[in-house]
Amino acid sequence: MREKILFNDWWQFHKGDVETPTPQVKGPVYTSAKTERKKQGPACIYYNDSVDDYKWDVEFNPDKWEFVHLPHDYIIKGEPKETGNPALGFFDYENAWYRKHFKVSEEDRDKRLTLYFEGVATRCIVYLNGCELKHNLTSFNPFEVEITDFVKYGEDQDNVLAVYTYYDDNDGWWYQGGGIYRNVHLIKTDKLAVDLYGVYVKPQFDGENWTVDFETTLVNDYDEPKTAQINTKIIDKDGNTLCSADASLSVDLRDKAYVCYGTPVDTDPTLWDFDNPYLYDVVTTVEVDGKVVDTYTTRTGFRYYSLDAEKGFFLNGKHILINGVCGHGDFGLTGKAVPDNIFRYKAKLMKEMGANGYRCSHYPQADGMMDALDENGFFVMCEARWFDSSEEGKQALATHVKRDRNRPSVFMWSLGNEEMHHITDEGRRINKTLYHLVQKLDDSRIITSAVSIQPLKSTVYDECDAIGVNYNHWHWGEIHDMRPEKPMYISECCATSTTRGWYFPDSLENGYVHAYDTDMNMWWTSRERFMEFFDKCPWLFGFFQWIAFEHRGEAVWPRVCSQAGAIDLFLQKKDAFYQNQAYFTEGKDAPMVHLLPHWNWEGFEGEKIKVYAYTNCDELELVLNGKVIDKQKVKRHTHGEWFVPYEKGVLECNAYIDGKLVATDKRETTGKAVALKLRLDNAGDVVANNQDIAMITCYCVDAQGREVPDACPNVHFSSNELGTIVGTGSSVADHTPVPSTYRKMYAGRIGVAVRVKDVHGELKLFATAEGLNKAQISVEI
Repeated sequence: MREKILFNDWWQFHKGDVETPTPQVKGPVYTSAKTERKKQGPACIYYNDSVDDYKWDVEFNPDKWEFVHLPHDYIIKGEPKETGNPALGFFDYENAWYRKHFKVSEEDRDKRLTLYFEGVATRCIVYLNGCELKHNLTSFNPFEVEITDFVKYGEDQDNVLAVYTYYDDNDGWWYQGGGIYRNVHLIKTDKLAVDLYGVYVKPQFDGENWTVDFETTLVNDYDEPKTAQINTKIIDKDGNTLCSADASLSVDLRDKAYVCYGTPVDTDPTLWDFDNPYLYDVVTTVEVDGKVVDTYTTRTGFRYYSLDAEKGFFLNGKHILINGVCGHGDFGLTGKAVPDNIFRYKAKLMKEMGANGYRCSHYPQADGMMDALDENGFFVMCEARWFDSSEEGKQALATHVKRDRNRPSVFMWSLGNEEMHHITDEGRRINKTLYHLVQKLDDSRIITSAVSIQPLKSTVYDECDAIGVNYNHWHWGEIHDMRPEKPMYISECCATSTTRGWYFPDSLENGYVHAYDTDMNMWWTSRERFMEFFDKCPWLFGFFQWIAFEHRGEAVWPRVCSQAGAIDLFLQKKDAFYQNQAYFTEGKDAPMVHLLPHWNWEGFEGEKIKVYAYTNCDELELVLNGKVIDKQKVKRHTHGEWFVPYEKGVLECNAYIDGKLVATDKRETTGKAVALKLRLDNAGDVVANNQDIAMITCYCVDAQGREVPDACPNVHFSSNELGTIVGTGSSVADHTPVPSTYRKMYAGRIGVAVRVKDVHGELKLFATAEGLNKAQISVEI
């Protein structure tokens, strides 16, 4: 039966290349030209990779090896340098080696064994026992390596898996990281089994009734043909079977084959939607001669949608505007190595912000992120990394589609982003090839591309089901008039920059941009200005704002990241988070108001301070120390604005709907910081597994217990034996390496990432700073 074993623990790691000189005699060269290609160096099974050596009967290895747990990104541990490339986050990039020792039982001798890599940056070569098995040429696509023929069986036999990761400067946008940065699994099956991504589930609704089509692909590694009986059940959360279908499939020896079959659904399914993202398990059982040889489980959801060029997007018969955000796959405190529980936390933050759409910019994102999007109810636009119809390009795109085509959250496939060839005939041909490839694999979703360069001259619209345009608001109406039959949306917009907690004018020398919503240029408009343009185009079915989270790279020294995010590099909410919340949510459902800036302006007494308020209500009242300063009406998708002479005290903003007070927010002048405090941000989602991260915020309070928003002490962190501090961060212009346990606080917050070990108990984190009371937090793991 199928086993899927997480293969993340206890890898040995070496940063940098390992010099392996060419032998000066014939024998080693001759033997290295055989199956076991590597007889020396880190790919060799006999290589001495000890992290430390006290043995007397081995040659000591001068190279440094260390134990690591996956996911792992070794580039993020470096120090950004001004001489580095700004697009890549100012890091030095280099190559590395990984090795893992493991044993395979004799009981597995007649099984099919594969390794499933979710992602390795940026390119890699995989070896098993000195045999070269796989070259992978992109960071973002998962890949499978069959190892059945190369394994040594028995408890006395050591198997060595070696992975060489090497850097390629054209692999991705912005920060690229390095290493085995996603999960790895060892998969054991019968020699007749469901292939990787081998079950395709296609629910269909005709307006009255549901049916489900299935396609199952089997791989047969036996030396004889096999005939299998296949049963697929869709099972609800209570374990009840919604529907079931059967098929028979003959597979030739050492071959693959697929079968299509289906069934009506007699009971109305619970529909997946943004508010109730209900998921069903799809369990496929394979039998040969009455014996079960494989059971394969995937997930799906039942939903139906339509897209109209004038009326927009309808989900399950209800009109919905897509308020989307773009997102890169990294995290400021761990680089590209993001554990699944942080993906879940990121999805939770976006949902809290009011977003209902997510664009995977600009590549296949991690399995864990895709699971979180399914589970939290997002409209997902999956985007191909390469606009490339070569064999490698088509293979990468096919893998992407097969992996994610069962996900109810996925509504669109994007074939490319901001491509120069979007205006050439070559681009038309590439787009057409990729369009038909995707449609053959999955004809149930929208196919699009994100066009930015001279969109009036684009050559790819004919082979797109919907037109996506990045920026270019002055062309939207012309494009719609030119192609009125095509639904249209804004695939990228309002890349305006703001720095969390910075309320002074822009400071290039510090790397900070003021936190008030503003136009950067004619392309990167403010969020408010974008909404003004968008609201005038009712035929647009949605947009994807750049960007949900700040990401490393796309930087200008001394800043190490882009500033366009609504949530900062260390997962702290910016004022833009609340502005989006005001624009994405309805006041009648969840009234809110957010006031900025803070009200600690000692030394500025009497000077006028710019005050903003973001709200989804229709009237705002500003009050300073109990005195009403102003009351003003607020149009949808705008903000309240005042210039208030500073005096210490309490600044309040009250929000009204139809004259009724429904929300309030305030900023209070605090005293000096006297104590540190720690808060767990992702409570309830941290498990003892050597992977999960406890996301903790450090802040300061004054003598009255009020948070001090402009505190900036130097803080030292430590944890007990149940955790490892893997990253700290506060300012986007701080060049202290991420793993440092010493961090200067910026704008009253420090984010701390603590990886929990696989030991149950009480994780403790401690924080100390000169002149302040210490803090500790205990987290039951």
